Amino acid sequence: MVLTQKERSLLEDLKGAEQLCIIKYTRYADEACDPCLAELFNSIKTVEAGHLATVTRILAGESVTAETPKSATEEKFTCTRSVCSEEAKKNDAYLCRDALSMEKHVSSVYNTAVFEFTQPLLRDVLASIQKEEQNHGEKLYNYMAENGMYS
Repeated sequence: MVLTQKERSLLEDLKGAEQLCIIKYTRYADEACDPCLAELFNSIKTVEAGHLATVTRILAGESVTAETPKSATEEKFTCTRSVCSEEAKKNDAYLCRDALSMEKHVSSVYNTAVFEFTQPLLRDVLASIQKEEQNHGEKLYNYMAENGMYS
């Protein structure tokens, strides 16, 4: 699989973004007061690790396949409202806002890559990952809305 310089550059950007996502979700899971939020961060981190592996395989010239992303509702977290202190809830809200912002950014970079890639299979793979990033945003939004963190 031959990549153009632009494709390679976009993949390097995506690789760095996925690495940062994994680092942030690891830290955020440790910092979250609400155990449900920590579980959500860990769940998303696991999917991001899969994204990183896929991007790394593409960069290495290995074959990849597009997988159908799971919808956000298929893996909906059911949590009771957080019982953390108000100060801890403020920190959890900050973590959620930052994570949601990060997901919006990463989804945007995948969107650009989908339009720039010349090979249909790779466009499909990147579009599938982008859909999963959007699902992460939906999960974060749902948690925030349920806990009065989104207005």
